[in-house]
This record gives sequence, structure tokens and C-alpha cells, in this order.
Amino acid sequence: MTVGQRGSPGSGTGKHVGKWRYFHDKFVVEERYVEPAHRRALYRYAVILAAAGVALFITTLISVLQADGLSAADTPVRDWLLGTRSATLTAAMIFLAVVFGPIALPIIVLVVVVAWSFAARHAWRPILLASAMISGVIISQIILQIVRRSRPPVDQMLFGIDQTFSFPSGHVLGACDFLLVGAYLIFSRRRNTRAAVWGFVAAGVGILLAAVSRLYLGYHWLSDALASVSLSLIILGGVIAVDTWRTARVPGEQITGQLSKAEAPRD
Repeated sequence: MTVGQRGSPGSGTGKHVGKWRYFHDKFVVEERYVEPAHRRALYRYAVILAAAGVALFITTLISVLQADGLSAADTPVRDWLLGTRSATLTAAMIFLAVVFGPIALPIIVLVVVVAWSFAARHAWRPILLASAMISGVIISQIILQIVRRSRPPVDQMLFGIDQTFSFPSGHVLGACDFLLVGAYLIFSRRRNTRAAVWGFVAAGVGILLAAVSRLYLGYHWLSDALASVSLSLIILGGVIAVDTWRTARVPGEQITGQLSKAEAPRD
């Protein structure tokens, strides 16, 4: 007797358990076979990324609090970007700010997560993406209130006045989480290394554009953007570790999810 068949006829119990099994397999279980060396490499990448993110964030935070080190580049970079302003560039930067802003980006993420959840065999990866985005918002809001760093002068802002705190940049952190975590979740299931490289290159370009737009429009310092990148590396490392722990199985280990990929890895 299978799980979905338990319960007396007409009682509804079997149907209820069957729905739970579908929910469990769809939203909880996603398992795949990988080589043992590949799984070890994923854990290694997770630790390296998280450690690099922690080191970069601590270095950036100390430099901001002491007004030296990395933050010494804040004013020169801002002044250089102010000198490049033009009507065309300003329009492009405002467009980027809107796309990665607090209204458009959550809508984009919601559409992607919902569509991906329905289209995919498993909803595990879109759930991870949503969790990473929510984690970034919570972490940035906590740090904003602790550090309480002032933004650049309001007379330099080109898209309305913003007097909230600036460290870290929420726009840049949102762009980093969406692009980096999204790239990992997509290309971690594919064996095309070249496509993965180009995917992360595209993510890097998107992050750079998001950061430049915030600096160009006069809302953030360079160190704010660096802090956001460092936090996103920590989140990405956590996502890789959790995803590997939950889904990566080596030959010889049991696949428990009925909808999971049951075949052994191909050469």
C-alpha cells in the first residue's frame, strides 16, 4: 500500500495524505546525484564565499567607522562620477535605480518565484531565491539602524531627496542577491561550464550597473556598495551550503523524493 492509498475508502484520509505527499515532494524535496568531489567542492565554495564576504564586510565597516582605509575612496569616486553627469546618463541611471528599487525589484522577484514554482518539478530553488532576498532585506535593515551612516549631500541627489541611512545600499544588496543567487540556482543544475561562467559574468555586470547608478545619482558612497556586495557573498555562501546539504546526493546514497532525479550522474 502506498502512502497516498492509506485510509478507509471514502474517509478522505488517503486523499489528504496524497496531497501532503505532493506538497512534500514539490516544495520540500529536491535531490540529485553528484560526484563526491563535486559535493565537497560546493561546500568548499560556500565556505570561501562566506569567509570572503565576512572579511570584506568587516574591513569596510571598520573603514567607515574610522573614516579611513577603503572609505577614503568614497569622496574621489563620488566627485569623478559627478563630473560625468549628462542627461542621457542620468536617464539610464534612473531607469536602473527603478528596476533595482524597492517597488520594481520585489515585483520582479515575486513574478519569477511564482512562475518558477509552478513551472518547475520542484519549488525548492525558487523558495531558496525568495528566502535569500528576504534575508538580505532583514539584514540590511538591521545594519542600517546600527551604523546609522548619513548619505551624501541631498543637493547632489538627482531622483528625489532620501534622508534615510546609507550603509549598506539596499538597491545594490537586492541586485546582488537576485543576480548571484539566481545565477547559482540556475547553473548549478547544468553541466555547461561555459554557460555558467557567462551567467555569472552577466550577473557581475548587472551588479556593477546597479552600484554605479546609486553612486552616480548621489545616494550612496562606494563603501556602501562594497558592504552590500560583501553581505551578498555571505548570503550566497549560505544558499550554496543549504542547497548542497538538502539536495546533493552521491552514488550509493538514497534518493527519497518521488519527484527527485533518480538517475546516476552521467559522464
